Amino acid sequence: MNPPLIGVTTSEVRRGSSTHPLPEGDPPQPELALGLAYLRAVESAGGIPVVLSPLADPAAIDTLLGHLAGVCLSGGPDLDPCNYGAEAGPELGPTEPDLDLFELSVARRADALGLPILGLCRGAQTLNVARGGTLIQHLPAVTDGTVDHRQTISGWLTSHAVEIAPDSQLARIVGRERMDVNSFHHQSTERIGEGLRPVAWSSDGVVEAIECEHDVAGALLLGVQWHAETLTEIPEHLALFQALVEAATTDRSVEELAA
Repeated sequence: MNPPLIGVTTSEVRRGSSTHPLPEGDPPQPELALGLAYLRAVESAGGIPVVLSPLADPAAIDTLLGHLAGVCLSGGPDLDPCNYGAEAGPELGPTEPDLDLFELSVARRADALGLPILGLCRGAQTLNVARGGTLIQHLPAVTDGTVDHRQTISGWLTSHAVEIAPDSQLARIVGRERMDVNSFHHQSTERIGEGLRPVAWSSDGVVEAIECEHDVAGALLLGVQWHAETLTEIPEHLALFQALVEAATTDRSVEELAA
């Protein structure tokens, strides 16, 4: 059985002014960056990670997805609030509208095609917005401060717990109704997207995971607010990537790519 090809989005952008090209190389220009932890997590779960560079032509997304068996939506900068019909608040961080357009298009089309999707941090927010949901732009403005959602310790360490709905697919995947997670976000889901439901919460009431309302055997449509890719030495976090790989249609991965 061929390992499935899992596309991993690349949301981080390094501005040209912050790059340091060689004198004989290209002039300073924006660069994409993706932590290797995402790729190693997919590989550890038995998949073959494929880094997705943003395409300017939305029509090419079908061709791209036709070679993939699943999608992992990675973390990254804030989504532009115009994507969910809101105005930018004062605490909004830097945004990348072109990346937003590409990743939302990937999420919507992969969803329509029935490809398994796992969203992490920004990826969970992207999944929610792709389904018509909205975001809280700055959690400190609406929470009581009892949970630090932007930890200052290493991402390889957990910083708070989440409670998981016992009847959820997430609970079955991780084998728990409570687990410790890391946290590097100041935004989260507000209005839940169509056909999704919240299935995990931190103690201050922030939604920490969303999944499809209709639990279809073998399918996966799941977003978690934490960075599970840096916690895969903990079995329940690796299990998220194993669920993605298991849900992927393995017989598409290599045969369609070679076609």
